[in-house]
Amino acid sequence: QLSEDVERVSENPTDEREGEMEVHEDASSVILPDSELGTTAPSLRFSKTCLKNVFSVILLFIYLLLMAVAVFLVYQTISDFREKLKHPVMSVSYKEVSLYDAPGIAFYPGKARLLSCKHHYYDHIPPLINPGQPGDIECTTRRINYTDPFTNQTMKYALVVQGPRDVKKKELVFLQFHLNETDQDFSAIDYLLFSSFQEFINSPEKAEFMKDCESSYSSWKFSGGFRTWVKMSLVKTKEEDGSETVEFKQETSVVNYIDQRTQPRSDQLFFVVFEWKDPFIQTVQDIITANPWNMIALLCGIFLALFKAADFAKLSVKWMIKIRKRHLKRRSQVMNHIN
Repeated sequence: QLSEDVERVSENPTDEREGEMEVHEDASSVILPDSELGTTAPSLRFSKTCLKNVFSVILLFIYLLLMAVAVFLVYQTISDFREKLKHPVMSVSYKEVSLYDAPGIAFYPGKARLLSCKHHYYDHIPPLINPGQPGDIECTTRRINYTDPFTNQTMKYALVVQGPRDVKKKELVFLQFHLNETDQDFSAIDYLLFSSFQEFINSPEKAEFMKDCESSYSSWKFSGGFRTWVKMSLVKTKEEDGSETVEFKQETSVVNYIDQRTQPRSDQLFFVVFEWKDPFIQTVQDIITANPWNMIALLCGIFLALFKAADFAKLSVKWMIKIRKRHLKRRSQVMNHIN
């Protein structure tokens, strides 16, 4: 508004002449006989102009400070965005299911023999009638031979059993093995869990399928003379390339088996139970928390404030220059009139 007033005055010479007349009147008022009036009026005008200039300078420094803060925020925002791109956050979600895809349980019994295998429900396992004797095998099983994927020379024998599916009914699989003799101090059977028994059945190359499973999954053991209870949970991990890997977490509890057979035996009995821990499938994936749209919106707001502050500072500087020129002009006119 001040700049518009100055331009309007420059365009209308009559107004300028009126202003000069006012200046002459002011000058005449300065040289009036009344000494007090002549000394206070210019000092008041000068003090007002000084205060305006000081206020403008302070306002300019505030604008410069805001511009510096805006530049720092821009730098910090870009740095945080790059840091979040380098370090994604791991996200864990849970999906509840009523039926699992039946997992495959691959046993490596060696010289041990499978005596019985049954599916039970609601965590109820009836007592064994003839422990150590062959019983019913009600599980779906497959036997497979394949070469060791790490040595490519050793032939391995695996017994693959279909695992439990119904998690609401607490379905479990109970297996009994028998080992007549062993040449080791400690007897144990290795086993391997993989995600889908049906995929194994449908696979045209079952040996290659088992080699891939052994290369990808971890193996565990359960010992003879105990009842080992395995509670499984499924973890799916989504990789950066979009692929998905599956692994098992398990909680194992071991209960001592009291052999109540009449005659002392030198053979070993193995008992193992497989059950789902809970109906939740855990999904793990990396998430980049840096949202580019949020960063763009923040930068737009910062740059808008930055340009507004710069424009405001430029107008303040122009206003200060015009006030200074007007003050000098009036002062020169007063001095000329006095002369």
